[in-house]
Amino acid sequence: MSDIQVWSQMDHYIEENLIPKDAILEQVLINNQQASLPEYDVSPAQGKLLQLIVMMNKAKRILEIGTLGGYSTIWMARALPVDGRLITLEYDPHHAKVAGQNIKLAGLEDKVDIRIGDASEQLGQMEAEQIEAFDMIFIDADKNNNARYLQYALQMSHPGTVIIGDNVVREGAILDQHSNDGRVQGIRQFYELLAEDPRITATSIQTVGSKGYDGFAIGIVI
Repeated sequence: MSDIQVWSQMDHYIEENLIPKDAILEQVLINNQQASLPEYDVSPAQGKLLQLIVMMNKAKRILEIGTLGGYSTIWMARALPVDGRLITLEYDPHHAKVAGQNIKLAGLEDKVDIRIGDASEQLGQMEAEQIEAFDMIFIDADKNNNARYLQYALQMSHPGTVIIGDNVVREGAILDQHSNDGRVQGIRQFYELLAEDPRITATSIQTVGSKGYDGFAIGIVI
């Protein structure tokens, strides 16, 4: 049995034991597939992890950079209190439309604000608006710009804000400092900023599962 088969079976075991069947989330994944969205969604176990972090941090304001079809959005938004709010940024109008439909299906349209357009431009506009700081920020968009997104995230945080970056291992490709892959170099710059900026302390955890070999970076603003 290959590694990926074992990882996938273990993910299935975790889901069967710890993550109750959820017709809405299952339908969201079907909707995403039928709309020809790329299969970049977090796994159910990873979605549950994000939800638990929202709960542990008692987050009321969440920023998500990279919506896709809204699967991770729904996981996090479900953990918000009644007066909680999640802003999610999506470049592709088609992705945003599907996400909007999925978020409505989950009954979360009153808690989630989808902003469409270039993430850097959206973040710059939010900074100019002097938007209220966020309690949790999830970075899961184009990896080339990860360091830029982290800089904005730090500016929109307060002490105690949790910042999470997805896909920060990429099957070990991050080790190649001479890589011509802009995504790899973007994540390496992301790591450098995490290491150098005194405003945040962080670590990175390697993950395996149905999504293959990758990882999360998790930091807290100090």
